[in-house]
Amino acid sequence: MSTMLKSLQDLRSATEKDPAVPPPPHGVTPAPPPPYGLTPAPPPGYGVTPAPPPPYGVALAPPPGYGVALAPPPGYGVAPAPPPPYGVAPAPPPPYGVTLPPPPPYGVALSPPPPYGVAPAPPPPYGVAHAPPPGYAPPFQPCACGLCDESPLQWMFNLMTRSEEEDAAYPFKVFISNLDRRELLGVASLLTSDPDYFLEIARNKNGSNRLQKLVGKSDDVDNLICDAILYRFLHVMTDKHASYVATRGLRVFAGKKKEFMCEELIHHALLLARDRHGCVALNEMLTDLDHPYYRNQLLDIVAHNALPLSNDTSGNFVVQHVLKLNNPRTMGNVALSLRGHCIDLSFKKYGSYIVERLLEADESVAVVVMELVESNGDRLMRLTRSEYGNYVVNKALKVTQRRKTRVDLFRGLVQKLMPFLTFLRKSRGNNIAVFLESVHQTEVA
Repeated sequence: MSTMLKSLQDLRSATEKDPAVPPPPHGVTPAPPPPYGLTPAPPPGYGVTPAPPPPYGVALAPPPGYGVALAPPPGYGVAPAPPPPYGVAPAPPPPYGVTLPPPPPYGVALSPPPPYGVAPAPPPPYGVAHAPPPGYAPPFQPCACGLCDESPLQWMFNLMTRSEEEDAAYPFKVFISNLDRRELLGVASLLTSDPDYFLEIARNKNGSNRLQKLVGKSDDVDNLICDAILYRFLHVMTDKHASYVATRGLRVFAGKKKEFMCEELIHHALLLARDRHGCVALNEMLTDLDHPYYRNQLLDIVAHNALPLSNDTSGNFVVQHVLKLNNPRTMGNVALSLRGHCIDLSFKKYGSYIVERLLEADESVAVVVMELVESNGDRLMRLTRSEYGNYVVNKALKVTQRRKTRVDLFRGLVQKLMPFLTFLRKSRGNNIAVFLESVHQTEVA
């Protein structure tokens, strides 16, 4: 009996010390042991023979989905949108709650920026406060014939610029004479609807002639044309044909329109004087301008800048034209501006014309002759033998001889030239030598 109890205790100790049976988790009551004498149930799969391995050399079947490529993520392979150009600020975010419009499709080019070197629209004309824009463009209406889709702007451009032969069938003058006041205003509005469109017509010879016929038709038409001229004033005045439209406008316009034109003319006077076509337009406006205030301002600008203009290929024509106007005040101012430079100008073709003009006026003859008398002898001799200077010296002698009140100037110049009599013969100064010999013979007799 004691031997059996000892065996049971040994079995129980061995069971408690078996590491294969883990103890229950903390707080979990272990399952009660089976009743005494009952065999516990076998574990799952106990006694089941495992499946035999596949034959040697036979590959195992791939697991499900093996070798199938995964779907690419959204947007895979699509190039990102290019960054904005350098120096261009990104567009600001939309207001809260506003949905942005979708971006353009990939590969569609955005609208290009304006060409490099294209100047922005110029500011309002100088001296014009809040000048109204040129006329408006009427809405598109198809041609009445129904056979063409020519726009009103294209139709008007063709009408204004067609040749004289094409105009003979239905002259433009007859066309505008049959229009009433409202229709005439519509034509002027169409012509001035865009500054560049107006300038393109004015630069055409036939277009310029027909625009001049519209000037003066009514005050409303003149307002639109005046605004269009002021908006592109410098471009209009420096074009051969377009400048005639501005000149015609200055003759016809009155009141504020003429004042605005004069202010622009004064502001750009020196630029126009140095331009090949602008100098011609400026001379015509100086002749026709009947506003004393603006006319005197223009004459003063030319007189005070007579020296640089006299040395300019175009500006010298403006100085010559101003001297032809025979304005005593202006001629005196020009002479003062050119004092000390008359001999230098006399060596040049166009400069010699200006000096000869000064010799014809009482207010400026003394300035020129005194410079000749006080000049260096060698320089005076070179002038008398030069291509253009010999005409200046010859005219100075004849003018002072005729003017009995300037006998002192005549005698001083003769005495200055007499020592060079021998060098003047058989040269470009031969005419001066002949004149000096005749004077000498008269004094001896």
